[in-house]
Amino acid sequence: MDLQLSGKRALVTGSTAGIGWAIACELAAEGVQVTLNGRDPVRVASALDRLRAQVPGAKVHGVAADLATAAGCQTLLDAVPEQDILVNNLGIFEPKAFAQITDADWLRFFEVNVLSGVRLARQYLPGMQARGWGRVVFISSESGICPPGDMVHYGMTKSAQLSVSRGLAETCAGTGVTVNSVLPGPTRTEGAVDFFTTLARNAGQTLQEAEADFFKHARPTSLLQRFIEPVEVAAMVAYVCSPRAAATNGAALRVEGGVVRSLI
Repeated sequence: MDLQLSGKRALVTGSTAGIGWAIACELAAEGVQVTLNGRDPVRVASALDRLRAQVPGAKVHGVAADLATAAGCQTLLDAVPEQDILVNNLGIFEPKAFAQITDADWLRFFEVNVLSGVRLARQYLPGMQARGWGRVVFISSESGICPPGDMVHYGMTKSAQLSVSRGLAETCAGTGVTVNSVLPGPTRTEGAVDFFTTLARNAGQTLQEAEADFFKHARPTSLLQRFIEPVEVAAMVAYVCSPRAAATNGAALRVEGGVVRSLI
């Protein structure tokens, strides 16, 4: 299927690895001019090399900036003042008992997971609306509707993204601009692999055994019963970013493997 994206410009935040990297590759393969982003200039440069090798002829460049801060967001905006597509993928997670989550933790998670996307959308949306076309996508999580007890601060930010996304969509009615959120479930990112490798080692298990235990006890409602691959999330995001998805606006789209049982 031709997604009709050739020539569009896209920024994917937090895109040197994981879901963001997969989204950047998917968009680049569709002919999109992609801007990669990460905090570390070395990692950004490496990601650019890998993407060019994976997608020959890709039109891609990178901006190293820490989007957890207003100054970092401004650095990126100064380098890339206009975009047709904004994918707010940047996010952090950390299992932590509620009583141990400090004020600084709450503020850090909100700054990284929510305010980074708000700041970028505030800059890019007016231009999209003036041009009569644009796409904004927030990469939320099934934790946004099923907040986990071991990451209450993380779940809060993912719920906030759903609210921001829907509210922004309301401001774009009739403009040709859509704002949606995508909700992945447990995904095989580098961070998840590192986390489960540590769990497995501490429990005297193999990585495969630790993963099986996770879906048996922590995510028993998963219909997929395995980790989602980043490319499976990227496929949904690429479609949502395309002109073919013009009727999808203000939506929260699940790519969570059936973990969430509710119909709405």
